[in-house]
Amino acid sequence: MRRLPLRRLVTLATLAVVGAATLGSTAACGDDSEGTGGSSGPVTLRLGYFPNITHAPAVVGVEKGIFAEKLGTDVKLDPKTFNAGPAAIEAVFSGALDATYIGPNPTVNAFSKSKGAAVRVISGAASGGVALVVKPGITGVQDLKGKKISTPQLGNTQDVAIRYWLKQQGLTTTKEGGGDVKIVPQENAQTVETFNSGAIDGAWVPEPFVSRLVNAGGKVLVDERDLWPDKKFVITNLLVSTKFLKAHPDVVQKLVDGQVAANEFVNSKPDEAQQAISNAIGKITGKPLDLKLIKQAWPTLEFTNDPISSSLKAGLDHAVDVGLTEPVDLKGLYDLKYLNNALKAQGKPEVVQP
Repeated sequence: MRRLPLRRLVTLATLAVVGAATLGSTAACGDDSEGTGGSSGPVTLRLGYFPNITHAPAVVGVEKGIFAEKLGTDVKLDPKTFNAGPAAIEAVFSGALDATYIGPNPTVNAFSKSKGAAVRVISGAASGGVALVVKPGITGVQDLKGKKISTPQLGNTQDVAIRYWLKQQGLTTTKEGGGDVKIVPQENAQTVETFNSGAIDGAWVPEPFVSRLVNAGGKVLVDERDLWPDKKFVITNLLVSTKFLKAHPDVVQKLVDGQVAANEFVNSKPDEAQQAISNAIGKITGKPLDLKLIKQAWPTLEFTNDPISSSLKAGLDHAVDVGLTEPVDLKGLYDLKYLNNALKAQGKPEVVQP
């Protein structure tokens, strides 16, 4: 429309009306149904996820066409990839994203910053896949004093986990990198290089970086699964914009149907899922993720539809305990009726509403 000559005010007015009508019917966050249970006209669902193993259901769901099949011809899937939780949440807040696979800490931050208004967790996706990998000479927690340990980001899920664990062991940390153990936040992509150079002595990171560090000569000192009841804790869940949820509950149901189907595929066809992940990451980043690395990391993860809400709440309590956040009332964060509809349709046990 911007290339048309500005000839008549009438023409401009007509174009504006047509444009507004078009946006109203196709925008992913449109309000055409006002939450009454149906979407009138085509809808675009902008879905965020990370190109890594802990987001396997999302990667496989997109790569194998599972989401597209469940969403049907009336919904256009527009997948978008991110490298960090804060960027994905910002996209949700700005209206550029309708739903995203995300970790627990960004989930809590989004809910807190919007005073419980902007987002809802509608499904789990993955559990586990996190460990503290250290130099071979470090044999126990007593050897960590004076050492430098990296985490992906100050205040992120893994950063909170190690600070809380160290505090439980009687060791101090500070936001500025001081204390008994020096915490050095850095991007995961840097970690193997800094580990090899000796700039850090270890890292509390998610897969596949755990496996990469082990292959670089490190050893697992703490498998985070061992710190949680039944070895389960949320590493990835599925979050949706409340605005989109209210406008298009039928599309959200189809999305969750796709999540459940994707997890079924990941768990029942692991070899095919692993190859799909390698291929998909290759398309996104220009370099396929080594299939051997995926297979090495795979056993540390559990792909589950249960968002394991108790672990998210505990993680928040841990963040408060180490002084990285303020208490947050999580009431209203979860809306699992769509998940339970999908599970019930397949004869699977429902997830108890928190």
